[in-house]
Amino acid sequence: MTIDGAGSAEENGVESSSATLPATSLRSARRQSAYLAWGALTVAGLLYGYNWVVMKTALKYADPASFAALRVFLGAVFLFAVVVLLRRPLLPTNWLLTALVGLFGMTGSTGLTIWALESGGAGKTSVVVYTMPVWLLLMSWSILGERLHGIQWLLVLATLTGLLFVIAPWKTHGTLLSSFLAIGAGVCSAAASITVKVLSRDRRVDLLTLTAWQMLLGSLPLILIAFLTADSGPRWTGWFSAALLYNAVFASAVAALLWFYTLRHLPAGTAGLGRLLAPVVGVGASWIQLGERPDRYEAVGMVLILLGLAALAGQQIMRERRAASLREPAAIVADQPPGD
Repeated sequence: MTIDGAGSAEENGVESSSATLPATSLRSARRQSAYLAWGALTVAGLLYGYNWVVMKTALKYADPASFAALRVFLGAVFLFAVVVLLRRPLLPTNWLLTALVGLFGMTGSTGLTIWALESGGAGKTSVVVYTMPVWLLLMSWSILGERLHGIQWLLVLATLTGLLFVIAPWKTHGTLLSSFLAIGAGVCSAAASITVKVLSRDRRVDLLTLTAWQMLLGSLPLILIAFLTADSGPRWTGWFSAALLYNAVFASAVAALLWFYTLRHLPAGTAGLGRLLAPVVGVGASWIQLGERPDRYEAVGMVLILLGLAALAGQQIMRERRAASLREPAAIVADQPPGD
């Protein structure tokens, strides 16, 4: 699966001047962008991963709707302050697509995730939500017309089998709703990523402005839902304030900005491999800090999901490298001076 999106302004500048730059310089610039994208993906994975424990604990002091609305809205306020400070563009280039990113990525994904956490374990919920790469793969096939090869279908099937073990619908417990909410959150996150890739084809898009606006627009339905459903406001303890600060600034604003940066510089399949860090950190942290030990079915399902996602991303990386190796000789030939 490869979703082609435009690069950043700096990357586009390099590409537009490729006729005057030697091929080695062009490859070096692309390699540097890839390294920065992997660094951004790693930091985002750590921020996202540990936040499962933070969110689960914060829900002791606030209802899901209020916490989701506060998290996303305050993250947007923080980002708009950065936009003004850095004198970046104040308005998005495409209102409709920016609103869709916010609706899917903030209202849908964040809202459903926090609702799922209310009754489900942090580690289990993190793994189910991060089946997002599978939904991203299927959406790319159905919406963007990208072909899926035989092994990809097998890996998707293995991941969905693992998801079935995690949900365990044959067991009588009260977390079935939580599992389906987490699946919905993963589907919404994949839809947001597809929209970002489409939006990023416009080279005028500023990532900081996009992230700020999608968070603000996505927070509005959450605020309305909180206003209509919340019985009382949160209990403003020191821990809840610290958890909200972590969510608004680091897990929402900074992590979303890093993820969008990654999507512009790495294909979605490659980025999906790095996203696996978040559920691994989430499961480990919830086990250590919250005492959430997966049962037999959940453990088997989690392993199947993580292995399936890792194999999908690894297979995609191999395809990307083969495609890049085919492009490099053409770039070298184009860089050669004309013959006599």
